[in-house]
Amino acid sequence: MGTKVENTRELVLDMLMEILEQGVYSHLVIRDVLDKYDYMDNRDKAFVKRVTEGTLERLIEIDYYLDQISRTPVSKMKPLIRNLMRMSVYQLLYMDSVPEHAVCNEAVKLAAKRGYGGLSGFVNGVLRNLARNRQRLSFQGENELLEGENFSGAEKGLCPEMGKYQYLSIKYSMPQWLIRLWMVTYGEEITYFILKGLLKPQPLTLRFRESLSTKERRQWLASLKKAAIKTEEHPYLPYAVRIWSGAGIRSLPGYQEGLFTVQDVSSMLVAESCGLHQIAGQPLVLDVCACPGGKAMHVAEKLSGRGKVIARDISENKVSLMRDNIKRMGYENIRVQVHDAAVMDESLKEKADVVLADLPCSGLGVIGKKRDIKYRITQEELGELEKLQRRILNVVWRYVKPGGILIYSTCTMNPGENEKMTEWFTQNYPFEREELTPFLPEALRQEGKNGMLQLFPGYHLTDGFFIARLRRR
Repeated sequence: MGTKVENTRELVLDMLMEILEQGVYSHLVIRDVLDKYDYMDNRDKAFVKRVTEGTLERLIEIDYYLDQISRTPVSKMKPLIRNLMRMSVYQLLYMDSVPEHAVCNEAVKLAAKRGYGGLSGFVNGVLRNLARNRQRLSFQGENELLEGENFSGAEKGLCPEMGKYQYLSIKYSMPQWLIRLWMVTYGEEITYFILKGLLKPQPLTLRFRESLSTKERRQWLASLKKAAIKTEEHPYLPYAVRIWSGAGIRSLPGYQEGLFTVQDVSSMLVAESCGLHQIAGQPLVLDVCACPGGKAMHVAEKLSGRGKVIARDISENKVSLMRDNIKRMGYENIRVQVHDAAVMDESLKEKADVVLADLPCSGLGVIGKKRDIKYRITQEELGELEKLQRRILNVVWRYVKPGGILIYSTCTMNPGENEKMTEWFTQNYPFEREELTPFLPEALRQEGKNGMLQLFPGYHLTDGFFIARLRRR
């Protein structure tokens, strides 16, 4: 059994301060805290993870409610009080197992402990007022929004001037401009799948070594079950397992032994799309933006010791992380290098059978796991990322042998970075799209036509992700 820590709520508060006030990425903060306090009781770890992630996930909605109740707008509150209120509201609205009086009392104590005793009355009054009125405030349990632009907030008992996009923005805590982008690009049905899917509990997907025997696989799954970790075999790929766990990754059974790595199925499909079994001899695969190394390691495993994988990224920090993962997993046919993908390396010109170009992107497809992305990214940044992608593609296509393959991929849902980028690339360089269908699992084959695949969270059992298979003429 783990050990209880003195105040899990104080941990959550400190994490939110780091993420929302100092701008540190949420997945890094959560990972580091769970690793540091790995000795904690699993129930405490799950509480810390859920309240931190949930507060970020529902931030727009929470701030909207606080602004209805509090005389001091959220934007004018002291940063520590602001985040203390946000995490408390999340517990009141979304955690039935936590008594209201406990949430309010603990918030008051925490405010006093952190030097804001003079605001105890404010904290207590606002939270208790919100708790009394939460059924009137909450969107939970409402009927789904009817389609059509004639929506009025008055129809839902909200302020009459509230329009459709504002309502959806509050209900799903998603910036309005992103909702508009998806509505225009993918239509209403897919957009609703995305919005709902990003708010669903996000399981972690593990790729276990395909070389494991059936017996070893069963033993490993049994060890997860023994550790009270819920598991589910992924229906798309036979070597993928979805798990629900509040524990840190490093504490999972089999981690140190290199039995698995964390990787979403959408990312696993990149290695599948390479068609490595069709390449004779000793293939060279170059991954130009490889960190944390999941795709490169997957390719190395599929090569079964033949050929070579070169995995590159821009900084020593990223490369060091890849080295650690590769060493733990025991792959020997990967070479790791620091290299800026936007800078040409003449020594590799036309040498690679396959180039993996999983380029820096807006990350809109992984908002369900990195919840602060939706508040960080701007429309202007999308344009800058598209320019960077073009700059990198202008270099890396030269590494592909004539007749070789370039796999372009992103973890986003934005046509400018995906379909339009692929179209631009094939118009300007000697490449053509090639059917993905033969390389995809049965459930996705109808969607991988024209050499491109766009996956949506909520609609597919994956992150939001894009893959294009391109052959050099």
